[in-house]
Amino acid sequence: MPIYLQVADNIKKQIILGKYKPGERLPSTKALAVLYNVNPNTAVRIYQELESQDITFIKRGLGTFVTESGEVIEAVRKEMANAVIDKFIGEMVELGFGFEEMHQFIKGREV
Repeated sequence: MPIYLQVADNIKKQIILGKYKPGERLPSTKALAVLYNVNPNTAVRIYQELESQDITFIKRGLGTFVTESGEVIEAVRKEMANAVIDKFIGEMVELGFGFEEMHQFIKGREV
């Protein structure tokens, strides 16, 4: 997965977990580049990716801000959860587990 998508996913997780609140200003692209040790152009691309998904919006001259829509944040949360589940199922199938075995495995696991 390209680095800009990895960082974008990390920022989405931070938004979901409440580290960045709805409507909150995110670090500048320059600060983001330093924070994640990426090229400033990559930082711009990260914010463009998040904006294209309606997770952030830009206020000209002020910066990039987290969406104020709780529905968007919840949709991103569910989308990311589905990706985790898809990866889990795919890897379990590669290990030879069927769906019923996966269910029993999860059900019997202590958290």
